[in-house]
Amino acid sequence: MIPIDRFFTHLDSFRHGNLYSGEGAPWEPLATLDTSIASLLESDGESAALPEGLRLIGGGGAGRLGIFVEQWIELAAPLSAHGIRIGRGTVLEPTAIIKSPAIIGGHCEVRQGAYLRGNVLVGDHCVIGHATEIKNSIVMDHSEAGHFNYIGDSILGHHVNLGAGSRLANLQFRTPDEMRTGALLPVVVEIGGERVSTGLTKFGAVVGDYVEVGCNSVLCPGALVGRESWIYPNTTVAKGYYPPQTFLSPRGPDKKPRSA
Repeated sequence: MIPIDRFFTHLDSFRHGNLYSGEGAPWEPLATLDTSIASLLESDGESAALPEGLRLIGGGGAGRLGIFVEQWIELAAPLSAHGIRIGRGTVLEPTAIIKSPAIIGGHCEVRQGAYLRGNVLVGDHCVIGHATEIKNSIVMDHSEAGHFNYIGDSILGHHVNLGAGSRLANLQFRTPDEMRTGALLPVVVEIGGERVSTGLTKFGAVVGDYVEVGCNSVLCPGALVGRESWIYPNTTVAKGYYPPQTFLSPRGPDKKPRSA
């Protein structure tokens, strides 16, 4: 399997870096992310009252609980309520929706119209931006998805930047029979000439530390992008493994240039 340090070199400083066992695949934490987040939330005890400007939504027949942001808030203290934990100094902008379970670190920005659909783990100093949707994903410290992004069943390392309109797709194409029956087959990725099943029927991408993703780029299900790579705007990244410092453009992969 691909060594984890081809993607991430700051796991020791990431508060939730122990989600990686050290021996597994780079997508390993996604398979059990729901139970991992539930375990992290167990220590919070009873739910606290929501501060003014936050409204509880959902529950009952409407599905999992969530928070709707009604007014601009900067949290002066950590918030832990209804399966959602948010760190001190995080700014929540009006109309953002955060569904449980979710953990968001400190000094982040959750901007207007953001939609966090649950099973979301976000580190410190991150941006989940305007009209950005994220579900069942990990975003490590100092990473930004600032404008019109989709992050589905994916992992972003430290200091990743998603340009406006870039998407991490998580549902592979299906045959007519699969669509009629609702069947979802595990995503299979070719690594070193070997076809490897991820075991995940929905799987987006693993994006390593310091990767720059250009505007309007699409990462297909099963894209594994090594650290310090650049993805040129309007590029479609096919499933497969791309080593560190790869430059991806519509012409295909190449070695990353030394300077912009």
